[in-house]
Amino acid sequence: MTDVLRRGRASLAFSFFAQGAAFALLVTRIPAIQDRYGISDALLPAFLAAVPVLAGLGSVTTEHLVKRIRPSRILRWSQPVVLLALLGVGAGDQLVEVAVALAAFGLAVGGLDASMNMLGVSLQRSYGRSIMLGFHATYSLGGIVGASLAWAGAHWHMPLFVSYLPVVLVLLPLALVGSRWYVDGGGAADGKEDAAAGAGAGPLVFKLLLPLCLVMTFAYIGDSTVSNWSAKYLKDVLGSSEQTATVPYNVYMVMTLVGRAVGDFGVRRFGAVAVVRLGAVVAALGFGVVALAPGAGVGMLGFTLLGLGLCVIVPQTFAAAGRLFPGASDTAIARLNIFNYVGFLIGSPLVGALGDAWNYRGAMLVPMVLVLATLGYARSFAPEPERYGDVHERPRTADVGRGSNGI
Repeated sequence: MTDVLRRGRASLAFSFFAQGAAFALLVTRIPAIQDRYGISDALLPAFLAAVPVLAGLGSVTTEHLVKRIRPSRILRWSQPVVLLALLGVGAGDQLVEVAVALAAFGLAVGGLDASMNMLGVSLQRSYGRSIMLGFHATYSLGGIVGASLAWAGAHWHMPLFVSYLPVVLVLLPLALVGSRWYVDGGGAADGKEDAAAGAGAGPLVFKLLLPLCLVMTFAYIGDSTVSNWSAKYLKDVLGSSEQTATVPYNVYMVMTLVGRAVGDFGVRRFGAVAVVRLGAVVAALGFGVVALAPGAGVGMLGFTLLGLGLCVIVPQTFAAAGRLFPGASDTAIARLNIFNYVGFLIGSPLVGALGDAWNYRGAMLVPMVLVLATLGYARSFAPEPERYGDVHERPRTADVGRGSNGI
């Protein structure tokens, strides 16, 4: 069993890595995609918004599919679709072709994100200790690799298809081979338990899940603020050069990798509540430093703090959903995953509108306040069963993911 879990953990970590690389290759080449297909500035926001909207639909669909299909099967086939859709984005030359490719990418990403985190939570439960942050660390590593490859493609003026093809040729067969060793939780395979869980997932369940949904939304509002506005903020507000303006997002991604690589040890030592609280405070401090920064150097310090703070919140939110609903964790994670895309959709337009109507320094204070609001929901990350009246949850901090879905 130990070898089975070890292989399952390694293969799932590679899936997180591949997804991080694929997503980074897409979003960092948006200007090239726009130029290739002649997408106007007025039409571009609709294309960009369609991807997370369809991803949310994919996550909802996954919630229903896992009542009959193991999450490992959904992951096994959604990951190749994501990679092939990425290749399709670079292969076409008509607007309808990129629209179809992006639609396939969005729908598959929703199933991929949901099923990856389902398997991560069930593996964490089997291990009996925190390992979720490690999976998300490999996602960050994949994002860094993908962004670096995208930079190389842009630097040497490679066509999108030429830039994407080697990545897909490497990642696709490795992902398919690795999928042989995915490990599902027992409850997802049962049909009976999941059917009962699905039938009981009504308003009362969503009411219990709502604090975690809000935390997920706040975290992704913060994340999308960094990814969409850090370069513009450094250049236009803090007066940096265009080259320097590209640095904050890279620093942010490196810090998410560092924070997640060590975060599991923090959870094991101090508990999820303490780690989430510390992450929220550090992230809020980062936004405050960015808003008040007198120059580019201090601004980059703020984005460094943001990476260290925000990086722990999302993985622990998925883990908390698994603890909160033992026996229905797959349903809870699929629903929670939707708010990943809600935060992404809200964050960039919110900061942009506030920046245009007010100023960008003031706009940075809004995600700061939202991230601080996470402190009010921190107890949702605690394992105490008395909060939920659930006798299946063991009341000890070291048990980071116990539930009836275990192997």
